[in-house]
Amino acid sequence: METNARWVSVQSPLPTGPIQVAVTDRGVVSTSFWHDELPGEPCPADDERATTVAARFAEYFAGERRTLSLPLDWSWTEGVQRQVLQTLEHTVGYGRTVTYGELATRSGAFENELEAHLAARAVGQIMGSNPLFLLVPCHRVVAADGLGGFFGGELGMDVKRWLLTLEGVLPPTLDWDGPS
Repeated sequence: METNARWVSVQSPLPTGPIQVAVTDRGVVSTSFWHDELPGEPCPADDERATTVAARFAEYFAGERRTLSLPLDWSWTEGVQRQVLQTLEHTVGYGRTVTYGELATRSGAFENELEAHLAARAVGQIMGSNPLFLLVPCHRVVAADGLGGFFGGELGMDVKRWLLTLEGVLPPTLDWDGPS
């Protein structure tokens, strides 16, 4: 894993609070809710990348932007994981969802019978290891019979519901605290 990443702390209305976004010279390489997972150094306050990242996320969370439109650095992904995540990024837009099985098929990463049988489960594991969540929108990947999972149990599911509500996939509840 590349270690020349610099981190930007981005304010978020999500139940988890701020998001840490790692950037390299090539683009965003990782996002995290957890401060203890941060390699590298924080970005200086006057760093142009930090300013752009913070502005784009603020616009997204305010409902003013449908895509973050930030360059991505895929160096922390590889193989099947990268293939599935790139398929997700390129084919499932704002306000849309795809099932784990549909994404497995769409990606073309699982070809033999054994892989096809386990493909949906493998895609779930790939979503759980997505270093670029929000930019590569794993919250848009759902189970065939419901929302499926998201990191961290109940808190993660609250984040998934919030994001899907923001994007209009789910109707707002009475306690919705996002943009109208």
